[in-house]
Amino acid sequence: MFRFLTAGESHGPALTVIVEGLPAGLALDIEAMNDDLRRRQGGYGRGGRQQIEQDRIQFLGGVYEGKTIGAPVVILIPNRDYENWRERVVPPWTKPRPGHADLAGGHKYGLGDLRLVAERASARETAARVAAGALAKNLLRAVDIAIGSYVESIGGVMARVDDMPLVDRVAAARASDIYCPDELAAADMRARIDEARQVGDSLGGTFVVVALNVPVGLGSHVQWDRRLDGRLAQAVMSIQAVKGVEIGPAFANAALRGTQVHDAIYPGPAGPWRQTNRAGGLEGGMSNGEPIVVRAAMKPIPTTITPIPTVDLATGEAAQTEYSRSDVCAVPAASIVGEAMVALTLAEALLERFGGDDIDSLVRRVADDRFSS
Repeated sequence: MFRFLTAGESHGPALTVIVEGLPAGLALDIEAMNDDLRRRQGGYGRGGRQQIEQDRIQFLGGVYEGKTIGAPVVILIPNRDYENWRERVVPPWTKPRPGHADLAGGHKYGLGDLRLVAERASARETAARVAAGALAKNLLRAVDIAIGSYVESIGGVMARVDDMPLVDRVAAARASDIYCPDELAAADMRARIDEARQVGDSLGGTFVVVALNVPVGLGSHVQWDRRLDGRLAQAVMSIQAVKGVEIGPAFANAALRGTQVHDAIYPGPAGPWRQTNRAGGLEGGMSNGEPIVVRAAMKPIPTTITPIPTVDLATGEAAQTEYSRSDVCAVPAASIVGEAMVALTLAEALLERFGGDDIDSLVRRVADDRFSS
């Protein structure tokens, strides 16, 4: 069974992640894994914390001479900012910030100091997810599955990329400091971020994650919790500040007629094929061989320089939020976390379908399945 768990707090000594279920013998591209951590820290609109941290992967178990051994893989990511906080005396946080986990988490766990909630709820935790996702990408690359992403909109500015192939969108996004493949839109996005910074506000937007060359039949139609579209949606929705997920152009499809939406199937020399992919690569809860396309909507970050009304739980009186260091916009960074969550979900589904305790067995089974189809 493939699974992962993260642990650690935003300003604690380190983040850790355990990934279990990877086949033995999987060669790990450490440079690519660290590059994913770097990309998560980047993106126009990020705050001062990213100037402190220099995230890099440290293996504590499950890897020998650059390859997995079938045991759980343990990764450590130190928090450099810990040294700036370990001796600092911080008064209890008693003013919950709207849009954060503060109020609900403090009530649920009986924590009067809301900082104890914020430390774990913080998006800093996603560094561990990206590390786990980077492991999963090594597995997917071994069977020729590629994962990428791009920013589609920020602050109401929409990229125009309909005429650009998915692979080109991903490549162009990697060359952009705002991870957007449309440079004209990217310039407007930067301007919107600068304006929000000047007035003490924040911005959200949308990003798209794509998976290419996914085998047919990952997931299943037979039970609700095995449907791959539902699993992908839950995984991406779990990212901090993400409040909406769709597979393909789902909400646009909802306004059309069925004959305009469903992807016709045609005979071809390599088997059935389609001219369109409005289903986003998934039908009946299973991958159908087309690119998987997952779009996510991220709300503006709820930590803003401009105060927002709240209540001081210590007194019961009206209060204003107090600013703590944050980003103006983290949509580019969230797209990298989205890649990780999609990669982890597909890795799980891949191993469910094909099994294999060693990487050679898995690769052979996937190749045989593709050949027979």
